Amino acid sequence: MGTFLLENAWTLIFIILMINVAYVSLFTLRMMLTLKGVRYGAAVVGMAEITIYVTGLGIVLDNMTSVLHVMAYALGFGIGVIVGMKIEEKLALGYITVNVITKEYEPDIPNRLRDKGYGVTNWVAYGREGERLMMEILTSRKSEKDLFDTVKTLDSKAFIVSHEPKKFNGGFWVKGVRR
Repeated sequence: MGTFLLENAWTLIFIILMINVAYVSLFTLRMMLTLKGVRYGAAVVGMAEITIYVTGLGIVLDNMTSVLHVMAYALGFGIGVIVGMKIEEKLALGYITVNVITKEYEPDIPNRLRDKGYGVTNWVAYGREGERLMMEILTSRKSEKDLFDTVKTLDSKAFIVSHEPKKFNGGFWVKGVRR
């Protein structure tokens, strides 16, 4: 049965495409896990990744009879990058730090964010046009969209920027992070 599937030209092209989508998706996921410090998860994904890679590469090298096979391999690679990124977005591993600068000084905003479960450190900042409220908020990546939407509701003209911290220790976050 396996030989029949590999002898049918269109089936072979589809198999090459799907193997590479799976391989590159796992590669992307492994890299994200590695960057987040999830050692054992990255190792397990890496083992599956290399098994699929060797199998797929072997099939492609054994069937270099058509440019369509190489194109299927390349297309699978590109699709795999997109699929891997989507998987990582859905997993949303880790945390983000969000810096917010309000358009107008509104001292009640930090408490309204705290009421929603966010840890907020705030201070008065001075911009070109006067006093501003500056806030620093650490939250899980899964909560990023909700936090952005909440801030926009509280101040539609707020300047918001987020970045991923590598490590953090102490404070509100040791007790419990909004997940």
